[in-house]
Amino acid sequence: MDWYSLVKFLHVVAAVVWVGGGFALALLALRAERASNVEAMLLAMRATGELGNRLFAPMSLLTLAFGLVLCWFWVGFSDLWVLIGLGGYFTTFTIGMTVFAPTAAKMAALIAQEGMTPRALALGQRMLRFARIDYSVMLVIVADMVLKPTAKDLGILLGMAAVLAAGTALAATAGTRSLTPAPAA
Repeated sequence: MDWYSLVKFLHVVAAVVWVGGGFALALLALRAERASNVEAMLLAMRATGELGNRLFAPMSLLTLAFGLVLCWFWVGFSDLWVLIGLGGYFTTFTIGMTVFAPTAAKMAALIAQEGMTPRALALGQRMLRFARIDYSVMLVIVADMVLKPTAKDLGILLGMAAVLAAGTALAATAGTRSLTPAPAA
């Protein structure tokens, strides 16, 4: 095995753990929200908060680091697909650090102080709205890495834009279902 293949393998493994793990948790939270299952929603939100800094942030940084090594030594930084990937990474990392991390911390503090309240659930629903945007960006990044579009690939680029628009529209219309915690026994 050559160095390029090894670094590319590590890049893909880190991305799979980061994107796949986060997607699974977002899907669990979405299912819980749709079923109005407060306990399952709380479980998914806690797992997201716990894994955010311990797993997802490090895996996203490893994905970036291995991707940068690939670009530095073999691919370069001028291709459109590389620029789209870097822009997507920056977007999702920013969402994670400015929305997910502080919202999860605020929600955990609120739950510790007041228990599961409608305010805490509202914070969880806010995270779910941003998760829809975040995962539409991640889907674009995955498509970008596989398809490697150029400026001439208008269909692919329009498809990517449509995915982003759909994720944003889903986020804007989500969270209208009011969740209320179960009464204490």
